[in-house]
Amino acid sequence: MMAKNTCRLISAGVLLARRFCTAAAASRSVRHPRLYHWLSALGATGGSAADTLNEYVNEGKVVTKLELTACIKELRKYHKFQHALEIMEWMENKKIFFNHADYALRLDLLSKTKGLAAAEDYFNNLSLSARTLETYGSLLNCYCKENMEEKALALFDEMDNLDFASTSLAFNSIMSLFMRLGKPEKVPPLVDEMKKRSISPDTFTYNIWMQSYARLNDIDGAERVMEELKRENEDKLNWTTYSNLAVIYAKARLFEKAKLALKKLEEEMGSHDREAYHFLISLYAGINNLNEVNRVWDSLKSAFPKTTNMSYLKMFQALITLNDVNGFQICFEEWKSSCSSFDVRLANCAIRAFLGWGMIKDAESTLHWAVKRSSGPFFTALDIFMAHYLKDRKIDMALRYMEEAASEVKNTEWQPAAERVTAFLKYFEEEKDVEGAEKFCKILKNFGGLDSNAYRLLLQTYVAAGRTAPEMRERMREDDIEIDSELEGLLQSVCPE
Repeated sequence: MMAKNTCRLISAGVLLARRFCTAAAASRSVRHPRLYHWLSALGATGGSAADTLNEYVNEGKVVTKLELTACIKELRKYHKFQHALEIMEWMENKKIFFNHADYALRLDLLSKTKGLAAAEDYFNNLSLSARTLETYGSLLNCYCKENMEEKALALFDEMDNLDFASTSLAFNSIMSLFMRLGKPEKVPPLVDEMKKRSISPDTFTYNIWMQSYARLNDIDGAERVMEELKRENEDKLNWTTYSNLAVIYAKARLFEKAKLALKKLEEEMGSHDREAYHFLISLYAGINNLNEVNRVWDSLKSAFPKTTNMSYLKMFQALITLNDVNGFQICFEEWKSSCSSFDVRLANCAIRAFLGWGMIKDAESTLHWAVKRSSGPFFTALDIFMAHYLKDRKIDMALRYMEEAASEVKNTEWQPAAERVTAFLKYFEEEKDVEGAEKFCKILKNFGGLDSNAYRLLLQTYVAAGRTAPEMRERMREDDIEIDSELEGLLQSVCPE
């Protein structure tokens, strides 16, 4: 779904045109890493993609649509959806030509960053000529990802009437929807319908078809699909097929078959396919094979001049799964000493692991190091500490991290998860600690998170302690809390009228 492999001038005045024009002999391999390096660093440096691109251009550097779409693809691949969208918005502001695939990609990014309603509005405002197979397919995928069965099926019917359901893409989206909804039995009939229409299944179709049989505990059925693929569409067989099969075998605890599938995966993958290495590391960890995890990790590092943050994250997760504390520490220190672009996800992963292993000082030092490397925010890390201390019923420590998070929050950019709020207030209720509950609610109010559930738990603490609060009803009115029958019952005990 990326733009055609052509270079276009950006019509933004004579000066900008000179800076953006493309020399035919210019090498993409030289320019792309430099531009992507600027954009991929936004997670650590802050700022917007638009400001970064403007700075890049103002320094006299050349940028093309081909490079920008390549950067968007990479950012999207690593779930940096907001920055990818900002690039597309910048492109629109510079009047860069959008084709149908670009519109579809923008719709997808809108759904991921601003919600489905924004994506629907964008689609509805497209010209009729831009409502193509690509844009319809993108909207269908959005509905399916949100498990909106009724809307998805209605849109599929509309696409069918327009002859836009004539490829495997639309069928694949509906199959994925049924799998997420726990209806795997509906997948094989869709494959039969594709065959009736002479629509050739692609690799994704075969993978999800196998998964549907596995979900129905029919491993033989999954193997029959694999045999059909080898027999009738061998050109559609690649490393993802064997990855898919290995997962199926591992879940069925058929570990020897899983190992054989992983060996076939390695035969099919290219030596420079980073994603394939990631799957191998995760899958070998899933079947408890540390030696193979380490072997693949060494191969990955040998295959690429730079080991990315995503590769380190996959290795971190594998070592945690295998409970290899020493191996994790070595890998973590290696990342710390070599990373040029800080990624808070890896720090959070390490903090969670260290706390899980009871290595409190290591977890704390990791947070302190992260604070030195990045401007934050660190709400997820603080939440991990909160969850740990709540689990251990060390409420003072949990509150300390809650207060630290409160000091970082601007407006309502973050709130503690509902389960954290419940855990705090349930503790105070059990301890009949009204003062502690009130202190917590005061902090919670700073987040804009003092809702009816928090008040319900606060009132239950008063009831458990046998305490009253004559002003409670007025406090709730001031905080716009709707008083339902349950709250009214509690108020009768705490604040009788």
